[in-house]
Amino acid sequence: MNKIILVTGATDGIGKITATELAKKGNHVIIHGRNEQKAQKTVAEIKQQVPNAEAEYLIADLFSLPTVKQMAEQFQEKYDHLDVLINNAGAVLDDTRRETDGIENTMALNVLAPLLLNQLLLPSLEKSSDGRIINMSSGTHRQAKPDMDDLNLKNEPSGQKRYGISKLFVIWNSQHLAAELQKRGITNVTVNCSHPGAVGTNFGQDSDNGFINNMIYKVALHLMPAPEKGAITNIYLASSDEVKGVTGKFFNNKKQLEKPQMKEHTPEREQQLWDYCMRVIAPYLKETTHA
Repeated sequence: MNKIILVTGATDGIGKITATELAKKGNHVIIHGRNEQKAQKTVAEIKQQVPNAEAEYLIADLFSLPTVKQMAEQFQEKYDHLDVLINNAGAVLDDTRRETDGIENTMALNVLAPLLLNQLLLPSLEKSSDGRIINMSSGTHRQAKPDMDDLNLKNEPSGQKRYGISKLFVIWNSQHLAAELQKRGITNVTVNCSHPGAVGTNFGQDSDNGFINNMIYKVALHLMPAPEKGAITNIYLASSDEVKGVTGKFFNNKKQLEKPQMKEHTPEREQQLWDYCMRVIAPYLKETTHA
C-alpha cells in the first residue's frame, strides 16, 4: 500500500535521499524545505529518478513556530491522512546564541518544531492504520549534560553542546509521546528515534563552532560515508513491517535497536522537559478562530 510520507528538511542530504528512496518504493512523498526554489528542484529530481513518482513540497521556516502551524494546516487542507512523519530537519548552530520569538534557535528547530508538528499532525496520523513518527536524534546526545533550570539554553555558550542537549531532549520527548499515546489507547501511531551515524553531508558546514569543531565538519564532508548510509534507518522505520507496533525506541544507523544514554535521565526530568515544551507550543495548538 502506498503511504503518504512527510519528510522535513528534505531538500538536501539525508532527508533528500530518504524522500527519494521512499518514492522509489511507490510512496507519495511530501518534502519540506525552507527555500521554494530548492524544494521545486528536489521534487523535479525525484520525478526524474522515479518516473510517475507522487512528490510534492511544503515550505516553512522551522525556527518559527507560527510557520510550523501554517505548514501543518496546509498539509491538512490537502491530504486526508498521514502515514509517516519523518522529523529529519535539524542543525548544529554557531556558538553565537540566537533566538526566534524568544526561543533559542537550536531548541526551536531541533526540539520544539518537531514536537509541535507531531501534535498538530497527530489527528492525520490517527487516520492511518499504521501511523509512524520518526524523530531524528544523534549520537551526540551521549555527551549532553542539560541544566534543567536552563531549558532555553541561555547559559550554554557552545553551539555544539546545545546541539547535543537538543538531541537528548528529542529522545526524552519521543519516549514521553510514545507512552502518552499508549495511555490514551492510540495504538495505531508509533513514535521512534533514529540516529543517522556520521556521514558526509553539508551538515555543520555553515556553522562556526570554534576551530576544532569546524575542522571536524570539514573533514567529515570528505572522509565520512555517503549520506545514503545515514538514510538507511529512516527508510527502514518508515517502510518495514518488522517495526509495525514498535514504539518509544531508539534505532542506530544500522537499523538496530539500541539503548540511548540514560545517565542524565529521570522520569521527573523527562516530565519537566515535556511540561516546558508543551507550555511553549501551547499557543499554536489552540484551534484557529475564524472571524
